Amino acid sequence: DTTVDDMSQAGKEKFIDFLVANRHGSPFEHVLFTFRIEAPIFVWREFQRHRVASYSEESGRYTQLKPVFYVPDGDRKLVQVGKPGEYTFTEGDASQKRAVDFWMRTNSIDAYDQYQYLLERGIAREVARMVLPLNIYSTAYVTMNLRSLTNFLSLRRNVEGQTVPSFPQREIEMVAELMEEHANSIVPITLNAFRRNG
Repeated sequence: DTTVDDMSQAGKEKFIDFLVANRHGSPFEHVLFTFRIEAPIFVWREFQRHRVASYSEESGRYTQLKPVFYVPDGDRKLVQVGKPGEYTFTEGDASQKRAVDFWMRTNSIDAYDQYQYLLERGIAREVARMVLPLNIYSTAYVTMNLRSLTNFLSLRRNVEGQTVPSFPQREIEMVAELMEEHANSIVPITLNAFRRNG
């Protein structure tokens, strides 16, 4: 009998490719990843649509949230063109970019001032946090197996040439890119097999 440990590198790559190509996913459920992710609340809402992971998020009930907010940079495409499910995004003009930047920054600062005002008056953190916008950052540990990770990446990455196109919100795609980069440093053969097989 031959075990995986006895196989050559090329043999291991061929075996993993066979498993992926023939949709034998259970072997990949025994490889676990735990990521520490910092992201805005609106990204966490996108994340938790995936019931393929365990989440342990910091609690705004027990700790004072830090004044860290997401504001898109000038490269973020802002304008949706087309109908839901069949749309693309365009850059937006200079006035639209200024408006997004100004109002997000203004709202974030004002909301955090209100949050601190409530806390200073003895209002419970779980109540005071209700004034904070969705672009405030939260931190969580996310644990998922490799099979779930590849499923997540297939939905939250838009890669040219993928078998089934995906249209993720850019901010969750940025998180997915970092997760894929980390996982690729650990299991490059497997991730390459998933890419090759769609």
